[in-house]
Amino acid sequence: MGKSKFSTEDHLYIQVAEGLEKMITDDVLKIGDKLPSVRLLSDEYGISMGTAFQAYYHLEGKGLIESRPKSGYYVRFSQRRFRELPKVIQPDVLSHDVSVKEMIASIYGDIATSTSKITNFAIAVPHISLLPTAKINKSVMHALRQSPDHCINYEETQGNLDLRKQIARLSFNWGGKVKADEVIITSGCLEAITICLRAVTSPGDTIAVESPNYFGIFQAMESLGLKVIEISSDPTSGFDIDCLEKALKKFPIKAIVCIPNFNNPLGGCMPDENKKRLVDLIDRYDIPLIEDDIYGELYFGRNRPRTCKYYDTKGLVMHCSSLSKSLSPGYRIGWTIPGKFLDRVKQIKRIQNISSPTLTQAATWWLRDMGGIE
Repeated sequence: MGKSKFSTEDHLYIQVAEGLEKMITDDVLKIGDKLPSVRLLSDEYGISMGTAFQAYYHLEGKGLIESRPKSGYYVRFSQRRFRELPKVIQPDVLSHDVSVKEMIASIYGDIATSTSKITNFAIAVPHISLLPTAKINKSVMHALRQSPDHCINYEETQGNLDLRKQIARLSFNWGGKVKADEVIITSGCLEAITICLRAVTSPGDTIAVESPNYFGIFQAMESLGLKVIEISSDPTSGFDIDCLEKALKKFPIKAIVCIPNFNNPLGGCMPDENKKRLVDLIDRYDIPLIEDDIYGELYFGRNRPRTCKYYDTKGLVMHCSSLSKSLSPGYRIGWTIPGKFLDRVKQIKRIQNISSPTLTQAATWWLRDMGGIE
C-alpha cells in the first residue's frame, strides 16, 4: 500500500472528508458534480477502501453528498449554499408618477443580443438550444398547408378557437375550470397586462404594484398615464398583504398588479394561502387584480403552484400569461382570462390591433400533436 499523505493514522476518514467538504464549500466541487470512485479516492489519498467509504458516509451524514445506485457519489443540492435572500424593500406608500423611458430604451436596444454569444440578463427568455425548434418549424409548415386561406386572413379578435381550447385545457394544471370563450389571445403577456389595465383604469388613476417589479409593467402604466403605489414584497412570501390593505384604506386604488408565482425579479412564489387571502381582500374592496402568471409553468416539484384566479369567484382576477418563457418568445403568443371584464378587454383588443397574428396562433395549436403544448 502506498504511503499515506497524512501525518497521523487516527481518524483519517475525517481528514479526507474535511478536505472534500472544503472543496464543496469553496465551489471547487459544485452541485451535481461526480466525486472520485471509492477505489480512486483510496489510491489518491493512500488510504484503505474502508477508510474511503467512511469518508463518504461522513459527508452523506452531513447532507453534502448523495449516493446514486450503480453510478457513484455526487455533490448534493443544499439550500445552505444559496446566497442570502434579497432584503425586503420598504418603499414609501405614496402615489407617484412613473418614469422609466430611458432605462427601457437602453434595455430593448440590445434585445437582439439575447440570440448571440452575449447573454442578456435583462430579458428573461430561454436559450434557443432548450426549445423544440424542429417541432416548431414543422408546425408552421403544417399550419400553412392545412389552413384553407394559408393563414393570410385575420384571425378572430378573441383568438384562434382551437388554441383557446388548448389554453383552457392547460388551466387544469393549476386547478382552473376555464372555457375557451373566456380566453383572449394576445401578442405576449405584456399586451395582456396592458389591455387589462386599459379596461379597468383611466389616465390619472392609481394602481398598486409590488416592489420591486418587472420594468415592463411600469412601462405599461407610464404609457397609460397611471400613478403607482409600491407595495413591499418578500422573496419567500410575496406581496405584503397587510401593507396593501393599509394602502387600500388610504388611497382610491383602481387596480392591483401582481406576479404571485416566481416574481420577477425576486423569484419568490407566494404561498397559496396568501393568494387566497389576496383574493378575499380584492373581493371586499371590489377591486380588479391583474395577475401576471407568465412563470407559473416553470415550476420544480410535483405540483404546479395555484394561481389567484383559482380562488376567484366574482370574476375580479384578470389572469395573464404566455408561452414566451417556455416555448417560443418571438411568436408572441400570450393570453388573458379577464373574468367579468371580458367584453371590455375584447373591445380594446379589437381597437388596438384587430387580432393577434394568424400564422403563429395556428402553428402553436398544431404543436399539440407534437408534444409542444400540453
